[in-house]
Amino acid sequence: MPIQPRPEELPRLWLMSDARNDVVLEDALARLPEGSALVFRHYHLDSVARRERFEMLRSICRSKSLRLILSDRASKARAWGADGVYGPPGRLGDAADMLRITTAHDAAELAAAGAADAHAVMISPVFATRSHPGAPALGPEGFHDLARRTSLPVIALGGMTAERARDLGVARWAAIDGLTRN
Repeated sequence: MPIQPRPEELPRLWLMSDARNDVVLEDALARLPEGSALVFRHYHLDSVARRERFEMLRSICRSKSLRLILSDRASKARAWGADGVYGPPGRLGDAADMLRITTAHDAAELAAAGAADAHAVMISPVFATRSHPGAPALGPEGFHDLARRTSLPVIALGGMTAERARDLGVARWAAIDGLTRN
């Protein structure tokens, strides 16, 4: 039976992993409030090292009651014991038994997220990011315009910090640097 979390059951805070924040992830996870989530990406690692790192971080997430979402195919997320899958809408199709999170950068991708029956959509990039230097950002107006076009719960991503989340008035936000820098 497909899981259908109520919007209020979705994490409010989402930490995105990557090569830049890998060395501080344990400290960052320790600071996250219970009920937050880690989206494990770690594309920089080979498959064996990636699985080992996932297993190690999974034990921390379980001990802190954090959701652990794998950025990969749904079949791998299931096999690895993740709580959900993250990625483009096309990868969410066979994940009816887990949390499904996708991203959207424009109206077409937002429509695809809805058609894929995602539980939430990360609208990105709200602000300029170090991940994609020079890429155009949506800005607050562009973010809110896209957010109004979907009935899915929205997660703000891209250059986000706690202060920016408050200024945007969003219930949910995600970050790489904004949650790992001291």
